[in-house]
Amino acid sequence: MTVAATPDGAVPVAPRVHWIGALDPDLRRFDIILRTANGTTYNAYAVRGSHGVAIIDTVKIGFSETFFRRLESIADYDEISTIVLNHLEPDHSGALPELLRRARRATLLVSPQARLMLKGLFDPADLAGRIAFVGSGDRADLGDRQLEFLNTPYLHWPDTQCTWLAAEGVLFSADFLGCHYCDSRLFNDAVGDFRFSFDYYYGHIMRPFRTCVREALDLIEPLPLRIIAPAHGPILRRDPREYVARYRALAAPAVHGVATRTLLVFYISAYGATRRMAEAVVAGAESASTAAGEVRVSLYDLEGGDAGTFVDLIEEADALVFGSPTINGDAVKPVWDLLSSLTVVDLKGKLGAAFGSYGWSGEAVPMIEDRLRRLKLRVPLPGVRARLAPTGEDFAACHDLGREVALHLLGRPTPRTVDLAQL
Repeated sequence: MTVAATPDGAVPVAPRVHWIGALDPDLRRFDIILRTANGTTYNAYAVRGSHGVAIIDTVKIGFSETFFRRLESIADYDEISTIVLNHLEPDHSGALPELLRRARRATLLVSPQARLMLKGLFDPADLAGRIAFVGSGDRADLGDRQLEFLNTPYLHWPDTQCTWLAAEGVLFSADFLGCHYCDSRLFNDAVGDFRFSFDYYYGHIMRPFRTCVREALDLIEPLPLRIIAPAHGPILRRDPREYVARYRALAAPAVHGVATRTLLVFYISAYGATRRMAEAVVAGAESASTAAGEVRVSLYDLEGGDAGTFVDLIEEADALVFGSPTINGDAVKPVWDLLSSLTVVDLKGKLGAAFGSYGWSGEAVPMIEDRLRRLKLRVPLPGVRARLAPTGEDFAACHDLGREVALHLLGRPTPRTVDLAQL
């Protein structure tokens, strides 16, 4: 049965479980970086037990009136014993201060990781004496049914948790398994085709935390799921496990069959100088492979490929080396395009290095190195810069750079003597 959301009414999700959220069909960009061609929803839920009502998440502050009208259609404020915030981001917590004012006997339940964030989002006076921290296995008693909590950090904030209503098989999953897609029919078997939005949301919100995604799936997959109720997008009541399986596939390694260490060398070259330097870097890395173990080395010309096509490769790689000429005191745009696209993947701990030719000042190499460090790569080796046409000495330095990056991957870096006068 299809039940469309009305301006005032709550929508049944399961026995004594209602959707009390808000629709935002006109939103076209979320958090600056996400396109939302179909708008979004701010999903909030009410769960009734024999000893009280629990509210799970609220809405963005501009939609508070709608939220309170829906809530009032199925519960009185003095019935509310529990407020759960699965995630503190303002689009889910905007109505919280007013809800606490109206529901005076309610206790707020959040994850332990939310402790520091609360101070930055709310007036401490609003929360005084009314907050408790819950972790995996903790429960909130509603009498004839209980809410159980699953700690699922970094999906996509540190404080994220999921809430499980075992009595009805409903998982309130916060941003996890959600998407930005607004349709007043609410349920996945009633709305339009939102597969693109589901995958797009994963790629831009969850992908950087892929390890945490897999850990959360390990907690969720054993549950007897009947309904997944996310904080954004359609409520997944038909075949909810298909969406869990899709997340498992999206979070799996994108490059298969690679058991060795991998090193990717990207370059772009105006007149061939940086290209020849790149070839020397590759040759050096390959020489280390034969001497000390195996490193799989790949070379890519950025002029011949779109940045997005390289992201999967980079996510699975162990080391990244970038070559760029310096033009107008900067690295060239294709290099920055690729580096800016890497915010959607986890790069922490990978090795990075840079090289390139220049005519006057040579800023490109240190600028790339700085960006790599800010992306949380390790940059243990100084880059190589060559003025105009590289000399034999420059090519030797590139060869050494590639070799040393490969040796670092193999755990056999060449001992270095540091000149303190250069520090």
